[in-house]
Amino acid sequence: MSILRQIFVVGLLGALVVAGWIFARPILSEEGTGTAGGRPADRASAAVVAEVTFSPERIRLEAVGTARAHRSATLYAPAAGEVEAINFTSDQEVAQGDVLLELDREAEELAVELARVRRADADRIVGRLRSLSRSGAVAQATLDDALTTLEAARIELKTAEVALSDRFVVAPFSGRIGLTDLDVGDRIAPDTRIATLDDRSTLLVRFDAPEALLGRIQVGDTASVVPWTGTDISAEGTVYDVDSRVDEDNRSFAVRARIPNEDDRLRPGMSFRVSLDIQGPERPRVPEIAIQWGGDGSFVWVVRDQTARRVPVTIVQRQEAMVLVDGAIDRDDFVVVEGLHRMRPGAPVEIIPEEKRAPQPVPAHLQGAGS
Repeated sequence: MSILRQIFVVGLLGALVVAGWIFARPILSEEGTGTAGGRPADRASAAVVAEVTFSPERIRLEAVGTARAHRSATLYAPAAGEVEAINFTSDQEVAQGDVLLELDREAEELAVELARVRRADADRIVGRLRSLSRSGAVAQATLDDALTTLEAARIELKTAEVALSDRFVVAPFSGRIGLTDLDVGDRIAPDTRIATLDDRSTLLVRFDAPEALLGRIQVGDTASVVPWTGTDISAEGTVYDVDSRVDEDNRSFAVRARIPNEDDRLRPGMSFRVSLDIQGPERPRVPEIAIQWGGDGSFVWVVRDQTARRVPVTIVQRQEAMVLVDGAIDRDDFVVVEGLHRMRPGAPVEIIPEEKRAPQPVPAHLQGAGS
């Protein structure tokens, strides 16, 4: 019985050895060498790649702006007096130098006439004394006093003419004059508001931009504005100037855009929706399908020298079906878009030409589109 047990044990051990040898053999490929799965250890993995391009980051700023005329002035009279004439109506177009309002000026006109008489008299006296001084009949001191009197008369005339000009309010520039609450016969003082004059051939739309965009908005950048009134009016302009400081309360800075208004459709004081496209630094631009995710975040497979490299990236911005990323990607790199599951760090890659690429199924939501 012990001999039979020994024979049984020896036979069982032999069977186990044979089975282990069979299962331990490597599965050979058609070429006769390789690893499990029938693929050689150094065989390249097929992949479809896309060329990396670089594009600037695009930021769209939308803000609420308020318009004012490019040139605007609130008019006041230089002196007090009674209104004698008002030479404008509301929204009238006036030219630079036009007389808009006249004050009573009888006393000032008389003062000018008197100053002219005194100057003429002083001029005659100087002429007479100069003739006498040549013959020595008049002392030089007497002639000097006469010359001083003549100069004082000239200054007095100039002062009277300035006082007379202050009885008129003239347009400092060409534009449109606004409403006035004054009537002929009203007495006004130098601090009495007459009207507002606007040169609205161009408007300045002021809006606030966040502190994060400081230095990215430049004079000359294109800006578009649309009134909040719901009309179909829109206009294109350019950034006119940028404030030199940041408001510490709301962490923003002021920007003004210059908008042409030759057709006079827009008005100072209107509110606008301002849109401004800002270009940031250039970044690598890759197809969205190339982005992969792992335990340490997002990454892409980059093909360099026919080998695969795993490059960590940070998604900066999506642009249609492309993504701007921040990562160690060069301009001559290629990213894998198909065959991602076969990629391994340092493994060789066989790039599949575009014409041999397998057709992609049409998404269900796009089927039938364009028919």
